[in-house]
Amino acid sequence: MLFSGFYKIDYQVGDIVGRSVMWVHGGNMLGGNSAFAHVGTYTEDNGVVTTTVAGQRHHADPHVRTLYGSDTTVVIARGTADGDVWRFEGTPQDAPGPVLRSAMTPLDEQSLPLPGAIGEGAIVNGLYALKLKMLDGVDGGLTGVMLLHDGRILGGDAYFYYLGAYSSADGRWKGEILNQEHTPAFSAHPLFGGHEVGIGFSGRCGDNGADLEASAFVGKRSLRLKAELKLLHRS
Repeated sequence: MLFSGFYKIDYQVGDIVGRSVMWVHGGNMLGGNSAFAHVGTYTEDNGVVTTTVAGQRHHADPHVRTLYGSDTTVVIARGTADGDVWRFEGTPQDAPGPVLRSAMTPLDEQSLPLPGAIGEGAIVNGLYALKLKMLDGVDGGLTGVMLLHDGRILGGDAYFYYLGAYSSADGRWKGEILNQEHTPAFSAHPLFGGHEVGIGFSGRCGDNGADLEASAFVGKRSLRLKAELKLLHRS
């Protein structure tokens, strides 16, 4: 089984549990959740995958705890395939610590649209921190990570994952995203929880980030929102 694609990760260290999303391709790992980005590398040898992944905090979310007391701990883990799931065990690179156990489950990428057109002055390929806020007096918002690469969008957090496409040139970008649950989200995010949410957007982009305004279709309801993206890691 090839260790490549877009995954949901369930992880645990002692009594700390969490979830995130991760894109795995060509020896690189990029992902995260509402509070942390996860950036790493991997190698494969005779069915055993060895990963080295570092944390990077992008948002202060009290519901997401640090695993080893530091926002930037590097964890080395080894894992093998168990059917469609990859199971790993790991420990911190530079100091002793309790074992991290994680399970990486592939997410359905069949809804990923064809990439958009990319021109001069396009948004930079990379992993971004996303901060989204509802408009028109509607309460709600979320934070997460978004990977932009050659006209395609992957991203998510502890409950949702995003698939989409964009076009970009001359400091502008526009596109579409389908926001879906990988874990039931209604209790934490009642606005989007239980729905597949289609989002169409447009905005400005630069070397270190972007913004957008969008319309989100939640069931039969149309909502306006805005978001800011901050570049964390170029890819």
